[in-house]
Amino acid sequence: MNNRVVIALGGNALGKDIEEQKIAVAKTAEVIVDLAQQGLEIVITHGNGPQVGMIQDAMDNVVVRYKIYKQVPLPSSIAMSQGYIGLDLQNAIKYELRRRGMDTKVSTILSQVEVDKNDPAFQRPTKPIGRFMTKEEAEVNEAHGIPCMEDAGRGYRIVVASPMPKRIRELLTIKTLLAAGHIVIACGGGGMPVIEEDGKLTGVNAVVDKDNVSCLLAQNLDADRLIILTAVEHAALNYRKENQVWLSDVSVEEAKKYVAEGHFAPGSMLPKVEASIRFAESKEGRRALITLLDKASDGLAGKTGTVIHL
Repeated sequence: MNNRVVIALGGNALGKDIEEQKIAVAKTAEVIVDLAQQGLEIVITHGNGPQVGMIQDAMDNVVVRYKIYKQVPLPSSIAMSQGYIGLDLQNAIKYELRRRGMDTKVSTILSQVEVDKNDPAFQRPTKPIGRFMTKEEAEVNEAHGIPCMEDAGRGYRIVVASPMPKRIRELLTIKTLLAAGHIVIACGGGGMPVIEEDGKLTGVNAVVDKDNVSCLLAQNLDADRLIILTAVEHAALNYRKENQVWLSDVSVEEAKKYVAEGHFAPGSMLPKVEASIRFAESKEGRRALITLLDKASDGLAGKTGTVIHL
């Protein structure tokens, strides 16, 4: 056993816009530093759905208005979102560390994640990104060849391909900083998806699921725990139905059964549970925790959350 954890932050840890983000990351920083004070080695990943959607919309509008500019590819927008989210999060954590008299360093790594160009996900886009839209707005996008989907009862969003991550290109850098005692922020928004051809990395129009890349990162770092922080305290069976059941201690075998029975929503809880299963079954002693941001410490102490294990 070691004290190394990968923490995947959900959207509630970041807010919906720049103003909300600065408020949200201050609270998030308190939780992260609480865990750092327990002696944990921490690597943080985060989502970027609303943020990358905002950037992409802005860039698209610039292209429409000013003909001298070219279309900005999605991987570039992902890189921009990694940069400004990472900066706000890094500064908030640094401030909280300083406030508590801790000299721990914090670093943000712009991360590229290699995918397979033949991944079947490219033939069936499913990953929602960007802002929520009305049904009417989604229908206009569909008419222009931009696929959209309804997202967990919250509205409609644009969808892109979500291939599985194969390799984190900046892994050695992350390991080096972690070994030097840094809290590391990496693979933001799932990382910038790239393919390698003849030694050259090229971005592709896709989004790697943040939970999937967090699972891969946790395995590659030989972490014992993967913590997926989301908008609910537990995963549930029959979510939002009269017979809803909150899940606490769940074996990999049980979790696979619940997935097969269709208990978890695609694009929402399903990738979190599937990533947790893959991590927990990858090595004896590994455990995945799904819970609220505010409950992270209690979850690690076994007091709450959904824990998936062998």
